[in-house]
Formats: sequence, C-alpha cells, structure tokens
Amino acid sequence: MTWRALLVRVVAALAITLCLALIGLPVLALLLRVPAGTLLARLADPLVLSAVRLSLVTSVAAAALIVVLGTPVAWLLATREFHGKRILEAVIDLPMVLPPTAAGVGLLLAFGRAGLAGRALASFGISLPFSTAAVVMAEAFVALPFFVGAAAAGFREVEPRYLDAAATLRASPGTTFFRVMLPLALPSVLAGATMSWARALGEFGATITFAGNLPGVTQTMPLAVYIALETDLEAAVALSVLLVLLSLTVLVAVRALPLGPAALRHARRDPR
Repeated sequence: MTWRALLVRVVAALAITLCLALIGLPVLALLLRVPAGTLLARLADPLVLSAVRLSLVTSVAAAALIVVLGTPVAWLLATREFHGKRILEAVIDLPMVLPPTAAGVGLLLAFGRAGLAGRALASFGISLPFSTAAVVMAEAFVALPFFVGAAAAGFREVEPRYLDAAATLRASPGTTFFRVMLPLALPSVLAGATMSWARALGEFGATITFAGNLPGVTQTMPLAVYIALETDLEAAVALSVLLVLLSLTVLVAVRALPLGPAALRHARRDPR
C-alpha cells in the first residue's frame, strides 16, 4: 500500500468517525439521560400527553392533506413537460431551504386577519392564526416537498410498457393511474408520505410563528420541548427521546421499502 492510499484511508476513517460523533453523541446523550422507567413516567404527565396527542393528530392531518394535494402535482411533474415546469419545481422545493421562521411569517402575512387571503377568510368568520388548523397548515407547508419529490421520482420510474399496455386495452386515464401507475409507484408514494409525516411531526419554527404556543391548542412536542427546557428539563428530555425514537423508526421503515434510486434520494432529502 502506497503512502497516498494510506493517507486516503486515514482521512476517510477520521471523517467517518467525526461524522458519527457529531450525529451519534447527541442522540446517545439523550438516550442515556433518562432510564426507560423514568421516560414512561414522564410521558404520563398531562402536559406531555397533551403535546404528544396534538402532535400526532396535526401531523397525520398534515400528511393526509399533503397526499391529497401533492399526488396530482407529483404525477404532473413526472409525466408532463410544460413551460414553467422548472419554476414550479423550484417553488415546490422552496420550503426545504426556507428558514422555518420565515415560512411562519409568510403564512401569517398570507392567512392572518390582514393577510392576502386572511381578509376573505375573515369575511366568512374564519380565523386561522393561533389555531390547531394553523398548526396543520404550517406542518403541511414545510413537509410538502418531501412527498412530492419522492412520489414524482416513483412515478418517473414506472416502465412505459405497462402504461402502453393499459392504453392498448383502452383503459381510461383514471383507470391507468389508479390500477397501473399508482400501485407500481406505491413504495415511493408511501416513503414520501412517511417522510412528510416525520417532517411535520418535528416542525417548530413555522408552527410557533404562525400558530403560537398554546397548550392543548397549538403546543406540539417540539414546542413543548422548547418551553420545558426552562422549567422541567426531564420532561424536555423525555419528549426529545420520543421524537428521536419516532424519527429513527421512520427512517428505518423508509429504508426497508423497495425504492428505486431516484425515489430513495428524494425520500432522504432535508437540507436543514
């Protein structure tokens, strides 16, 4: 082995070790901080249970909204070429790189009482800011790109011969989509939905800016962690451990799905 090859191996080993330390040590510190028995006891606290329940409800609602709105967009981006497609893709991906607090301010200016759409909503007696619905909207805003990217990649990987066979059998576009394309792309769609749910579950900046931090109404787990750090460190650690375990479970589940290379890349993306 030459000295150059040895140097490359040493540098690679050092980089891997530092990366693992950077990511692994904080996670390990959380897991070692609270014993399992204490963790369960802390999670039984009414305030903690309220934050967990609200987080699960809002993140599932956000994921459902994302799937309903994002599936047609993903299909369009995967199967059609049109003017402005690159701009649309950039707009869809924007929440992935936009600071969450800036996203919250934008939502407030758009849907607040004096916002672009807020005035029209107010005329119908609808007020979104600082409500549970605002939490769902903030989570959907930041998590939408994860679903669209993964689902579109999955749709692109469907072999054209299956679609051609459906067309030969005179299947309608709707039948072709629901009976051929969607089942073949389902692993990627599920991966995108799972990753968007996990991203929604961990959202903080846009939520606290647009929805506030009202216990039982808008205080999700990340917000409860932030508040508990000032008054109850053990509760903050317990919630943090729960978020880590949920996130790790999601990542393991996504990697167990039979994704194509493009879909896997999109499912893994998170620049923040």
